[in-house]
Amino acid sequence: MDTDTRLIRPQYLSEEQIQLFVNDGFLVIPSLVSSKELEELRNDTVAIAKGTYPCNTLKPLPDTLSDEQVLQNILCIHQPHYISPVIDRFIQHEGICGVLSQVTAAHLPYWDGSVKCMQSMLFVKPPNFQGQAWHQDEIYIPTRDRSLIGAWIAIDDATIENGCLWVVPGSQKNGYLYPQRSHSNEDEYDFAPESYGFDEAAAVPVEVNAGDVVFFNGYLLHKSLKNRSHSYRRVLVNHYMNAWSLLPWSVKEGEHVANADRRAITLVSGIDPYAWKGTEATANDVWLRTCKAIRDKEHD
Repeated sequence: MDTDTRLIRPQYLSEEQIQLFVNDGFLVIPSLVSSKELEELRNDTVAIAKGTYPCNTLKPLPDTLSDEQVLQNILCIHQPHYISPVIDRFIQHEGICGVLSQVTAAHLPYWDGSVKCMQSMLFVKPPNFQGQAWHQDEIYIPTRDRSLIGAWIAIDDATIENGCLWVVPGSQKNGYLYPQRSHSNEDEYDFAPESYGFDEAAAVPVEVNAGDVVFFNGYLLHKSLKNRSHSYRRVLVNHYMNAWSLLPWSVKEGEHVANADRRAITLVSGIDPYAWKGTEATANDVWLRTCKAIRDKEHD
């Protein structure tokens, strides 16, 4: 392990801000992404959906569609950083990674600021598209040290009306994964199950402006509601974790939970202690998701 190759990021946060993240499980940093960068993200969303970056698993939308029609069909593009150099630059955004180098595993006393990325999700969420019911991201992306963190980049203003995040502050503290069940509210939420067994009255909306970034811990309970506005609620949310933690995202034959470690990752701060393992191929995991709003439109 060569510590001379440490990736250094600028330090933006005060000790009070770091402690606020540890206590509440989320932190909003205003204007971390510039208007020029946001326009680049908006343009790249259409480019990805139209097949600008060839990928076997991503079926491009027809060339006959206008840019506006393309956006009207997309709920989410999964793992776009695998094929788009634009999105790949954003997972390594200096300002975002600077914050990540201070908060990702701030709950651990000996953490050295090392961070790796394993996922990107580009949400468009047009008018009438569903949100996602209460959940905790660690249910889907497990870490060994509770260090999963999302960096939620608001490409548009996110409001209650267009489906901003709702969170339960402090719900990450005990490291408890709440049970899940199917829900029957298909008009409000997508297909994913809902977490339950907590006091929803403690929830607060996280309304932010375009360019703001919301950082939140993987155990934090959060949801989003249906977009009831006439505008988009575009978001790029990237997921990261302490680079010293293994990533047991799945267990392959010959592995067990203790040593499973998926290596489709990008180092964004500090060092990668497991660089000797190499990395895994990624391009075949990109896919585009529409939602119930499109199926409803087709049957009108």
